[in-house]
Amino acid sequence: MTAHATDRSGTADGTAEARALAREWTAPPTTSLRWTPGARLTGIDPRSTPGWEGGKAGATALVAAHAPELSELQERLFAEGRSGGSRSMLLVLQGLDTAGKGGIVRHVVGLVDPQGVMHRSFGVPTAEEKAHGYLWRIRNALPRPGYIGVFDRSHYEQVLVVRVEGLEPRAEWEAHYDEMNAFEAEVAASGTRIVKVALVISRDEQKARLAERLERPDKHWKYNPGDIDTRLRWDDYVAAYQDMLDRTSTEVAPWHVVPADRKWFARLAVSELLLDALRSFDLGWPEADFDVEAEKRRLAAT
Repeated sequence: MTAHATDRSGTADGTAEARALAREWTAPPTTSLRWTPGARLTGIDPRSTPGWEGGKAGATALVAAHAPELSELQERLFAEGRSGGSRSMLLVLQGLDTAGKGGIVRHVVGLVDPQGVMHRSFGVPTAEEKAHGYLWRIRNALPRPGYIGVFDRSHYEQVLVVRVEGLEPRAEWEAHYDEMNAFEAEVAASGTRIVKVALVISRDEQKARLAERLERPDKHWKYNPGDIDTRLRWDDYVAAYQDMLDRTSTEVAPWHVVPADRKWFARLAVSELLLDALRSFDLGWPEADFDVEAEKRRLAAT
């Protein structure tokens, strides 16, 4: 059993400062950023800030103001998991190279205690992973009860890179959409709240970020010559993302599309989506499984 969440120092709406800043949202990000199947991905301005009118300064301030509540709710989730609970959370981040996935991990997920985070970046499958179905390595990386799992790229590479690069016949990758929906429904039914974010960057902004990596020696390690090959197939990737969003945005695991040319907005948006998901758990603190007053007396006597 857990104590009710009303004893939370931050309250359900955060501090007075956070409540004031949050009013800069004309529509909650769970609504303003949620993908509507049939919408056009090319119609989204990557420099836009849907639903937000507070500018960069307001966004930075709101992330900071909400950070204590985000951290405490993550601790409550972790404590619940350590006390026999079954709930967890999974943040799925997808986006083309330089879209800011790593920055989200550092600046948003980094706001919570790392001991309660399970982070996994999915690159080219290993020989062992190739010997199994593509969901095998995904299942093995799902967050345990009490944890926030973070996928930097994910099973969706199977209908993005695999599709665009022709690594599987069309009939095979076409079948993955329904497989992924069924898989995520199973994961959600087990107690894992899924937050899926597609970061949308413009071609010009990507070029500028790649150029910066080439100009700065401290960024050379982040540069991959293969990124240029990906740029040459830009339209193919946009089409693949369009189908991914249309065919795998479901009630239990909807996609949220976040314009990412402005890093500060992307970080604000994801932090707000995570906070909303954690609040939905209505987390309390686990009740003690021992006699608190008796333990106080025992401690006083030592």
